Amino acid sequence: MRNETEKIKQRYNRISMLFDVLEKPMEGFSVKWRKEIMAELYGNVLEVGVGTGKNIPYYPDDVHVVAIDFSRNMLSRAKAKHESSAKNVSFMEMDAQQMDFADNTFDCVLTSCVFCSVPVPVQGLKEIRRVCKPDGKIVMLEHVRSDGKIVGPLMDVLNPIPLYLYGANINRDTVGNLRKAGFSTIQVTDLWKDVFKKIIVINDKTA
Repeated sequence: MRNETEKIKQRYNRISMLFDVLEKPMEGFSVKWRKEIMAELYGNVLEVGVGTGKNIPYYPDDVHVVAIDFSRNMLSRAKAKHESSAKNVSFMEMDAQQMDFADNTFDCVLTSCVFCSVPVPVQGLKEIRRVCKPDGKIVMLEHVRSDGKIVGPLMDVLNPIPLYLYGANINRDTVGNLRKAGFSTIQVTDLWKDVFKKIIVINDKTA
């Protein structure tokens, strides 16, 4: 896991200066989705994979956020853009697959287009389950592999391209991985086709 994590981390470090430019075409419709998922949050929030900080302008004023990323360069860009203005956000360099937080620390956990990139996604989701409080909420905006007979196999064929360029898989089964990680209370809403999804998970564990 360590070697693969280092490989993906270096790809994000490499692409960090261009990341916002590459994602610009998505921003027109993803802003609406970001605002929608942020309305679900409350209390102490962990953002896993803050990237360059695209979600930060949309956080409710009454939450306290710890924002982590395993890419130092991506995190630096988020801090440069938002650290002085986002007084309720703290930034930390950390791997989602091995977090330093105690069990049951956060009321909510947020991810957006993150679990395409976590090298061992089930391990990362198990860590989220651990650090989120019982009956806490996991809020996710993720893209996944389509179930379409043509689109799904096409995504498999194309997957090596974004994976090589910046470490993102376009054919992940994130809902299936949530179940493998132990979650069972999962609500899924399709936002665009069956590829972009809003996923709300209640952390149905005992303390």
